[in-house]
Amino acid sequence: MLNDIQFLNFPVVEDVRGNLAFIQNDILPFEFKRIYYLFDVPSTAFRGGHSHINQYEILIALSGSFEVVLDDGFEKRTILLNKPNVGLPIGTGVWRELQNFSSGAVCLVIASDVFDESDYIRDYDVFLESKK
Repeated sequence: MLNDIQFLNFPVVEDVRGNLAFIQNDILPFEFKRIYYLFDVPSTAFRGGHSHINQYEILIALSGSFEVVLDDGFEKRTILLNKPNVGLPIGTGVWRELQNFSSGAVCLVIASDVFDESDYIRDYDVFLESKK
């Protein structure tokens, strides 16, 4: 499952005045209903620590860098995000933890649905049980 990860490379319009990357519905593998972002995260802090039952997400390092530790219940994989035109799709049933945020890092999250606490598995042991 984690070996099948395919990054999304967003179109970039290059210009001497600066580059412009864009995201629209026909580029994403799902229609999004929510966008949020993490910023001013201390370098020693962890974010995430959950999986989703139904929701899909795409993570993008708009600025700076951070690591995403993905866990499908059988294997773990750590991915460095540090390019604002590359998105990391995360499907359902994948535990994620974000760590090692650089100074000034901004993580943009594009989600397939609005916030719904019942869609989260926040206990790692419960997550592992769900994989059996």
